Amino acid sequence: MRSVQDEPVNIPITDTLDLHQFRPGEVKDVAREYLMEAHAKGFRQVRLIHGRGIGVQRERIRSLLQSLDFVADFHDADPTGGGWGSTVVLLAPNPLRME
Repeated sequence: MRSVQDEPVNIPITDTLDLHQFRPGEVKDVAREYLMEAHAKGFRQVRLIHGRGIGVQRERIRSLLQSLDFVADFHDADPTGGGWGSTVVLLAPNPLRME
C-alpha cells in the first residue's frame, strides 16, 4: 500500500525553489529534478533557498551543482535574496531550445 508521502509532488518551475518544504533526505533529488526541468524550459538563472542552519543542506546542494554539466556557475545570493541561505545557479544555454 502506498502512502501519501510516496506520491510524486508537482513543483511549479519558476525562478526560485524553496527547499524548506522537503525532508532533508529528499532535498538533493528534488533540486536535481527541478534544475533539469528549469534547464529544459530555458531558464538561465534560478535561486535555491536551502536555509542557513549549520550549512549541511548548502553543502549538499553545492555538491549536486558541481556534478551537473548544465550548471555554468553558482554563488551565494545577495543579502536581499537570502545571502548564504540561498544559492543562485547560472544555467548553461539549452541547445534544444530556440531563444
